[in-house]
Amino acid sequence: MLKTASNRLKENIEFGSIGAYFSLLKPRVMSLAIFTALCGQILALKINILHPILFLISLFSIAIGAGAAGCINMWYDRDIDAIMHRTRARPIPAGKVEPSEALAFGVIISVISVLILSLSANFLAGGLLAFTIIFYGLIYTVWLKRSTAQNIVIGGAAGALPPIIGWAAVTASMSIESIILFGLIFFWTPPHFWALALVKNQDYKNAKIPMLPVVAGGDETRRQIFIYSIIMVGVSFLPNIIGMSKILYGSVAGISGTIFLLLAFQLLRQPDDSRAMNLFKYSIAYLFILFLALICDKAILG
Repeated sequence: MLKTASNRLKENIEFGSIGAYFSLLKPRVMSLAIFTALCGQILALKINILHPILFLISLFSIAIGAGAAGCINMWYDRDIDAIMHRTRARPIPAGKVEPSEALAFGVIISVISVLILSLSANFLAGGLLAFTIIFYGLIYTVWLKRSTAQNIVIGGAAGALPPIIGWAAVTASMSIESIILFGLIFFWTPPHFWALALVKNQDYKNAKIPMLPVVAGGDETRRQIFIYSIIMVGVSFLPNIIGMSKILYGSVAGISGTIFLLLAFQLLRQPDDSRAMNLFKYSIAYLFILFLALICDKAILG
């Protein structure tokens, strides 16, 4: 079946909608993985120098691997994607790509991305990328997402791994610095997704996905958002504490973290969808700002 789907895949990519296949990679999610992996790579250059071409090939492999995980996720979630307003226009429920072709596409680029990263960088980085794809594409998508309200807490580990993979691609090792970057994304994930889940609560109810607002209600979700936000902001200061960054990053972390906490507190005290959506949107900017500040801090202050 996979071979037949692979042959049809070649025909569709050659003659059909390339845009639909690109959408299967979840490009918005993939952009976050690319940026955080790039940050891990750049910060790791203080330990080891990677040839610029190999640097870019490694980043490309991580990006494709992240997209492959998203593709497998869309293949498995095609039934609930067809139910939810937010996802029903995705390529598979919209009829733009056959499920078997999406699976073949995801599996093929998964293998290619892991092989390229293993050969262009090292086998540790390739192994971590393979683990990430399996964790997100199978453990989170197939098991956690539909079985526990802690789905995005545990599953968030997959989304937090790109900076560790980027660091490993340059150094062939893991370190406290890369683990801190992992921790920052890990604790950022619950406030980010639960804020959106508050707004899309009915969608998740209809699809029978046990997101925290569905299982525990809005009040508990907002309380958990605030708790995780406090932990996340605390973790954001660890780069300064261990000497990984200097005053530029620390100042940005302080200001941006204060804004995050204020938005989370407002949502806790005065709950409504507009405040939840404001926090969701700001959380995206917040993570990009923090990682950009780390890169700028290193470039300017050394």
